[in-house]
Amino acid sequence: MNWIDIVVLIVQCLVIALAVTTGFAYLTLFERRLLARFQNRIGPNRAGPGGFLQPAADAVKLFFKEDIIPTMADRPVYLLAPALAVIPALIIWAVIPFGCFNINWDYTACFAEDGAGLRNILQVADVNVGVLYLLAVTSIGVYGITLAGWASNSKYSMMGGIRSSAQLISYELALGAAVLSVVMTYSTLSTHSIVVQQGGLWGIVPQLLGFVLFLIASTAEVVRAPFDLVEAEQELTGGYNTEYGSMKFALFFMSEYIKLIAVSAIAVTFFFGGWRVPGLEALGRGMTELFGPQVGAISVGLASLGAFLLKVVFFLFLSVWMRASWPRMRYDRLMEFGWKWLLPLGLLNLAFTAVVLVLVPGRYISALVLFGLGVITLVIAAAMPSVPKPEDTIRMAPERRATTGD
Repeated sequence: MNWIDIVVLIVQCLVIALAVTTGFAYLTLFERRLLARFQNRIGPNRAGPGGFLQPAADAVKLFFKEDIIPTMADRPVYLLAPALAVIPALIIWAVIPFGCFNINWDYTACFAEDGAGLRNILQVADVNVGVLYLLAVTSIGVYGITLAGWASNSKYSMMGGIRSSAQLISYELALGAAVLSVVMTYSTLSTHSIVVQQGGLWGIVPQLLGFVLFLIASTAEVVRAPFDLVEAEQELTGGYNTEYGSMKFALFFMSEYIKLIAVSAIAVTFFFGGWRVPGLEALGRGMTELFGPQVGAISVGLASLGAFLLKVVFFLFLSVWMRASWPRMRYDRLMEFGWKWLLPLGLLNLAFTAVVLVLVPGRYISALVLFGLGVITLVIAAAMPSVPKPEDTIRMAPERRATTGD
């Protein structure tokens, strides 16, 4: 790696970090305006035209809020926890391809599975264990939340930290099973190769069941409604971040929204073709024939980036829609749902994928068979009645009469 490659890498990292943090800020405005529309109210409209400067106003407010550290807190861990929460949310973008712009000016290299001759500046690193990297980074995100609850030396914060560790570990298993099904389908751990192989048939077709499991488990992983039990205000006074204020609180807030954007990007990469859209190769070929390879590569890069961003925005809209529509689950039912429903379905999907890929010849035929099995499984799972639990009742101790001795 020469100095030019190092400069390009640094610029890539800075641009991605700036874009993601800016996107987080305006995702809050996007969410609040959508929630206002869903709930028939106004929403933010004072700061700037149409509330456009509301994220900047929120940032200024958080900067100037008083920063208090509890006296009995474990100070080093207390200060480190917000960073441990936000850093995994940022570094997860290293292996996600959010477009294909080959600076070698050959657009055809974007569609080569092995990536020969490709220098894609819209992906920081195309490593052959990219999926493993994603699973590892998403797994360590629980540390920041858990340590924040423990280091605050508060019972409410500690309860939120315990809840977070239990919830995130539980749903991590179903999430991993869904991702492994995608890996088995395409026989690679490279995110670029997974995207390239979805040309003509997106991953949601063979992995419909895996997509549903991923959607539910990833929502729980980023502690979004209806799975935001780690910060259930009616029970925990705010959860793990109760004792945090000012910018340290903002870091937890930032990590949640950046992880939401990241899991949306991962869902697009695994199940919705990534940056691929129909006609992209024809666009590159036509522009190359008319104006040369440079224009062809630039056209493919811009079109692929735009397609990827539109797909991510769709998933963000879906997440906000779910938040506006579904009530928060009870904690025992949350854990039961993860262990007794999602995990068995994830293991069943792995078994289906392995058997069909071995026994059924042809990529498209096996994809249709897996799609049919996914539909049947989801219909059966939805039709199965859940066992009703008797409501908890308060049993009073039998009344005892006071006796007096003679």
